[in-house]
Formats: sequence, C-alpha cells, structure tokens
Amino acid sequence: MNLIEIKKHLLKAEAKLYAGKTNFQYSQYDDAVSRAYYSVYHAICSALLTKELSFSSHNQTLGSFNKEFINTGIFPKAFGKKIYKLFEIREEGDYDIDSDINKTLAEESIISAEEILNSIQAYITKIIS
Repeated sequence: MNLIEIKKHLLKAEAKLYAGKTNFQYSQYDDAVSRAYYSVYHAICSALLTKELSFSSHNQTLGSFNKEFINTGIFPKAFGKKIYKLFEIREEGDYDIDSDINKTLAEESIISAEEILNSIQAYITKIIS
C-alpha cells in the first residue's frame, strides 16, 4: 500500500471540495458540481490504492470502486448511485453549453461529495491505523 499516493489523493480531494464550495458561494454551479465530482474521484482513487488498484479511465475507476467497495458492503449502495449521479452531472456541466445546473443541484452535489469523502477518509484512517 502506497501511503504517500493515498495521502496525495486525499489532499487533492479536500482541495477540490473546498474549490467546489467556493464556486458554489459565487453561484458558479457548473464548476461547483465539477469540483464536487473530482473531490469524490480523488477520494475513490485513494480507496482503490488501499487495494493497490489504479486505473487510467474514470469509468474503470468508478466500476472498480463499485466492485471492491459498494458491492462488498464496505460502503452503502446509495454511494454508488450518488457517485454516478455526480459523474453525469459533472459531464453535463463541463460539456453541455445548455446545461441546467441550478443552485439546488449544486448544493446536493457538494453535500454528497462531502459525505463520500468523509466516509472514505474514515475508512482509510481505520485500515491504516
């Protein structure tokens, strides 16, 4: 287990969540959702590294997290749904020029990201202690 890489991903996840909250405060909802997703993405990468897994695509990363952590009951199934919703909303916000990401959706994304990040951090703290 590469603790340095795990910690780097967790730090990046925290930074992305902070950026998402800042974007939200300035009503930049597309960017808030994007940062929320990337916070979760980096948290997921850190969790996968505890099993010495790393992938080159987002789909592979999300699929492996589902297989290793959601389907095994380490994290609740609701996380899987929230993660895929974040992924889809992030794509809409980043690529769709007519995206309709509003304050409520952005706020839900930030809340989900924080919940998932906190849970992954607690899991990693528990297994490396």
